[in-house]
Amino acid sequence: MSSKIEANSSSDNGQTNVLTGLLTWDRILYDTPISSKKRLLEELAVLLSKGSIALNKDTVFRTLNERERLGSTGIGGGIALPHGRLNGISECIAAVIRVKEPLNFDALDEQPIRLAIALLVPADASQQHLQILSGLAHLFSKTRRREIILRAQDAVSLLEMLA
Repeated sequence: MSSKIEANSSSDNGQTNVLTGLLTWDRILYDTPISSKKRLLEELAVLLSKGSIALNKDTVFRTLNERERLGSTGIGGGIALPHGRLNGISECIAAVIRVKEPLNFDALDEQPIRLAIALLVPADASQQHLQILSGLAHLFSKTRRREIILRAQDAVSLLEMLA
């Protein structure tokens, strides 16, 4: 519980709990062995499409992969934010994977990642898409807060800190 408070508290009144309503416990994998960027995107696609007849994991993978081809979504500090816009969905959804071993993701700081937070938004939700990404970037811009989140002990802790 103290980790949640520490991770969400800041003296700059920054946005916290950016993923409230977007992330559920069944779309989080913790300490998952993943060997490649492609495999990570495939696993995120499975999580994002889970429980939805409107989402096909292959379509979700293509959406995430196409965005990744434009430039890495590895923002540095061990974090990647794969994302994309998709027709046929009406609400934003998120999924999280914490990899067991650091994974090369071509991040901006050239360091491997430990945590990937994927986001899918409706094709026409450009403003909301940018607001969520901005909120996540701000959340992880604070070194101490980022380190607390990266040290989360399990999926439940990750959910508490992020949503």
